[in-house]
Amino acid sequence: MYLHSFIWYNIIKNINKMERDDIIEYSLDAHHSEEEGVKIRKKIYFVTFLLSVITIVEVLVGVFFGKGTFPPDSFAWKSIVLFYIILTLVKAGYIVMVFMHLGDERKSFRWTILAPYIFFMLYLVFLVLTEASFMYSYTH
Repeated sequence: MYLHSFIWYNIIKNINKMERDDIIEYSLDAHHSEEEGVKIRKKIYFVTFLLSVITIVEVLVGVFFGKGTFPPDSFAWKSIVLFYIILTLVKAGYIVMVFMHLGDERKSFRWTILAPYIFFMLYLVFLVLTEASFMYSYTH
């Protein structure tokens, strides 16, 4: 328990300084200046904060507007589902673009990587809608 408190204390204490003097080998192998390192760490902290806020919002919406709150066919429930889909896509996009470094690549390479996934997701949506319409027509 003491170790975790010590680690969090050091993170909070040094968050404004943005210095990494705890791993000497890491700083010697870096191929950028300290100013660029500060920018990189600030970007990582921002994305981590953003993803945490989005996750907290998703959890709060799930707690306060759960499945029994609205009828399944209502506009409010469909809006909540769409809200979750949009937030999930934003989180996935930030993870891919920042933590997997795809945002730093050329636009053509990004599309080469992302296009198959986009087509696969559209195919899955097509399958779900096709099967749902079949099940609806079969049961009604």
